[in-house]
Amino acid sequence: MSMELPDTIRAVEWSDEGLKLLDQRLLPRLEQWIVLKDALGVAQAIRDMVVRGAPAIGISAAYGVVLAARDRYAESSAHWKNAIEEDFRALAESRPTAVNLFWALDRMKARLTGIEGDPVAELLAEAKLIHDEDVAANRHMGELGAALIDGPCAVLTHCNAGALATGGIGTALGVIRAGFATGKINHVFADETRPWLQGARLTAWELVEDNIPVTLQTEGAAATLMKQGKIEWVIVGSDRIAANGDVANKIGTYSLAVLARYHGVKFMVVAPTSTVDMAIACGDDIPIEQRAEEEVLTLEGKRIAPEAAHAWNPSFDVTPADLVDAIVTEKGVVKSPDAVKMKAMMNG
Repeated sequence: MSMELPDTIRAVEWSDEGLKLLDQRLLPRLEQWIVLKDALGVAQAIRDMVVRGAPAIGISAAYGVVLAARDRYAESSAHWKNAIEEDFRALAESRPTAVNLFWALDRMKARLTGIEGDPVAELLAEAKLIHDEDVAANRHMGELGAALIDGPCAVLTHCNAGALATGGIGTALGVIRAGFATGKINHVFADETRPWLQGARLTAWELVEDNIPVTLQTEGAAATLMKQGKIEWVIVGSDRIAANGDVANKIGTYSLAVLARYHGVKFMVVAPTSTVDMAIACGDDIPIEQRAEEEVLTLEGKRIAPEAAHAWNPSFDVTPADLVDAIVTEKGVVKSPDAVKMKAMMNG
């Protein structure tokens, strides 16, 4: 299947100046690019959520290695490989849950072997290959996921798994873009996604940019939406998938999966194989990032809760594999995922 899909939004770009990131903290009010010229700046940008979304984090980290190599080689052409280990550590520590980060860093580290002389050209070629592969994977996943939908129907998505979170057209939003282009999806409901409001600020913005009808809702509205029969699929991305098919994604995804199963709504997870961590047996072993209380207790810098109140702020939760109808990767579709099916898909 070949189709024309909207493909105009990019959040990560390489230039002669350095790594350019669209600052996602400012959208949709302001489209502002930041140019990062060293690895520590890239690590900080990942930590501060200038860039977010597992594939985009991995791509950014790969380019961060290029910047690190440029600086370390300039400092010492004889000892740069030892010195760059510090940069790898800084990038690896930027966020703990998205396995694409570690996958990209491992791939870049493997590329160091055998490099003699200035490493920048070879490492940049590898980083660009990681980026290009994600663009192609997004399109293929979009087609595979859309093929699962009978339609025409409305769907629900949570957080942002679109062009802003990847190198290409997105994972979950890649499927939505493909589904809309083929007439299988006619409307999208987007959870606002507290506390960072990625659904409100980013997903709604992407869909409006591409003229795809979108209705924003609070997370608490999802059960009633399903009860009224208004959607047929929940479509989300993932930051890490365990070997048995358990899925870590933005906090609130697990509750959506429970609601979907109760109401007979199908649940699709869309992610590249770089998101699958076969070294982790099940979701209980996935490290879950705990972020600052202030993200929940404040809004745009202003306190919205009493001073004595505290907040619990896990950034992700884990959806058990038995609540997932399909995992879509660039290698294929795994229906009703389990450890045997996931291994077969990864060995592909």
